[in-house]
Amino acid sequence: MLNIGCHLSIAKGYTQMGYDARSIQANTFQYFSRNPRGSQTRALDLADIALLQHILDQDHFAPLLAHAPYTMNPCSADSGLRELAAKMMAEDLERLEYLPGQYYNFHPGSHVGQGVDVAIAMIADQLNEVLKPESTAWVLLETMSGKGSEVGSRFEELRAIIDRVKNNDKLGVCLDTCHVYSAGYDIVNQLDAVLSEFDRVIGLDRLKAIHLNDSLTPFNSHKDRHACIGDGSLGFDAIVRFINHPKLRHLPFYLETPNENPGYADEIKRLRAAFVE
Repeated sequence: MLNIGCHLSIAKGYTQMGYDARSIQANTFQYFSRNPRGSQTRALDLADIALLQHILDQDHFAPLLAHAPYTMNPCSADSGLRELAAKMMAEDLERLEYLPGQYYNFHPGSHVGQGVDVAIAMIADQLNEVLKPESTAWVLLETMSGKGSEVGSRFEELRAIIDRVKNNDKLGVCLDTCHVYSAGYDIVNQLDAVLSEFDRVIGLDRLKAIHLNDSLTPFNSHKDRHACIGDGSLGFDAIVRFINHPKLRHLPFYLETPNENPGYADEIKRLRAAFVE
């Protein structure tokens, strides 16, 4: 079975996201853990969360993916912003315990001129501070496109972070197809080689989720501009090969394409039709 969903709005609550996912034939979804451009989060509604859990169990959903806000920068040069990042992540992971066994994805951050090595140490320090052995959530580092001073566009950078984290048994990676292609990993023409490189550097056992996006910009552009499936430089055929690859097909795929729910429904329908059961 193809485990696929999209990014849904939490504005109307957890249960509504479950209903929205059902309506577009999704069996998972992603949502922002809090305001993506700020730090505010919804008040906890345990009844709402419990009803969503019922939907997840009833429909056999794949793990959900809570996405940290873009403002969370664990390697900021500002100590106050680093403290805020740690506080947000700790709170988000605590809230996720009400939906046990889900995923939490975050952008490693931008070193803003401090250098990659300094940033890697800061990111690992935050993870060492907030990750608890008893947590049920998998925390996922996202592969980035390499724009500006982003950390995480190279597999080696993600490996270096993982190696510095003590409680790393539930620390994994979310691979973004747009980002890795823009970062210089040719998943269109050399997918097997890219996966072999990922396995050598990080280990495919740590690859837990896929952001499935086409790219508005060409290969190795170091830009982060998503396109609808089949409308970008990756193309529909390459994306179909990706979801059917024997080393990837079991993973959950999360669409982050520039769509509303009807557009997501169409992409999910086309991808399900192209998936070889």
